Amino acid sequence: MLMAHPAVLTNLIEQYETLRLLHAENGSDEVRQRMDDVSYTLCVVTGTGDIDTALIAARYQLPGARPGDDSVISP
Repeated sequence: MLMAHPAVLTNLIEQYETLRLLHAENGSDEVRQRMDDVSYTLCVVTGTGDIDTALIAARYQLPGARPGDDSVISP
C-alpha cells in the first residue's frame, strides 16, 4: 500500500482541525466544500472510509507515533 509523506499528512490534519475549530460545517458553501475536500483527501490517503478513522490512521502513520518507531531513531 502506498503511504502519504508525513508532511502531507501533517498538513491535512492541521487543515482539518483548523476548519473544524472554525466550525466550517456552518460556513459558506466554499468553506464547507474545502472541509469536505480535506476530509475526502484524508480518507483516500489513509485508505479509510470516514474522517474519524482517517484522522486516527493519519496520526498513526506519522513518525514517532508508535513506541519503537525506527523512523525517529538515528543510525
